[in-house]
Amino acid sequence: SITGVATAIAIGGMGALVWMWLAALFGMATKYAEAILAIKYRVTDESGEMCGGPMYYIEKGMRCKWLAVLFAVFAGITAFGTGNMVQANSVALAISDLFNVHPLWTGIILMIVVGVALLGGIKSIGKVSAIIVPTMAIFYIIGGLGIIFYKITAVPAAFVLIFKSAFHGHAAIGGFAGASVMTAIQLGISRGVFSGEAGLGSSPIAAAAARTDTPGRQALVSMCSVFITTGIVCTITGLVIALSQVFGNVDAEGNLLDGSALALRAFDQIVPYGGLIVTIALIPFAYSTILGWAYYGEKCIEYLFGYKATKP
Repeated sequence: SITGVATAIAIGGMGALVWMWLAALFGMATKYAEAILAIKYRVTDESGEMCGGPMYYIEKGMRCKWLAVLFAVFAGITAFGTGNMVQANSVALAISDLFNVHPLWTGIILMIVVGVALLGGIKSIGKVSAIIVPTMAIFYIIGGLGIIFYKITAVPAAFVLIFKSAFHGHAAIGGFAGASVMTAIQLGISRGVFSGEAGLGSSPIAAAAARTDTPGRQALVSMCSVFITTGIVCTITGLVIALSQVFGNVDAEGNLLDGSALALRAFDQIVPYGGLIVTIALIPFAYSTILGWAYYGEKCIEYLFGYKATKP
């Protein structure tokens, strides 16, 4: 919702934001369906925890065991890359840019605090996330909206630029080489899916653990999460980048700014120390995402090799 948006804009232009919104619109329906299926076909494991997700509803609903196994294998691998490395890298780069801390130290500290939460199981993950995620989401939304209202007169022009770029491509500017409509669509939709996890198959694994007897209740919660992450948080990030006019800028080494570096520069450009808002929000967002994906990976390993395989 922060780094992914900035990367999509850096490669696909400001128009990528429109395609993120469309991905979120359809993604809300997809995520609703995923959660319904996750709860309908979930099972209870040896420890008494609920297990569910695509591997279970593909096997039980579609009666396609080989496809369920494939999903579990690929999702288990993805938990290390997309779910862990991307998040840890975003935090390390943000802290390095702002406080000049070596990424190795960030990695070691993250490893310790993630390990402590994970060894406590799903209840521990839930307690940590229940405190961190709403607090940081509210902090980032308030901080981002404050910056947007500070530049309120420039907001209409920013929206014009975003929609023009979505349907006509984005011309070259600064270090940005320009992007076609196809690139904006590709980056916007892929990063929109990455942000809201709709249709990705990962979030139903968490939805299956919900304490509810009515699948529709958890499905509504899951659906709303897409609106919040992609519809609100991504929009704030994208608007601040548009308002700051740092899009297309390069760093001291001549490389095009993207990811957390672009988001940091955008916030800093409008208000002094604005980049702190990004860094303070990015750390717990990434931390909770690592916890979530570690849980997804754990459940995929459990599906493939049994409950005893989850500890190692």
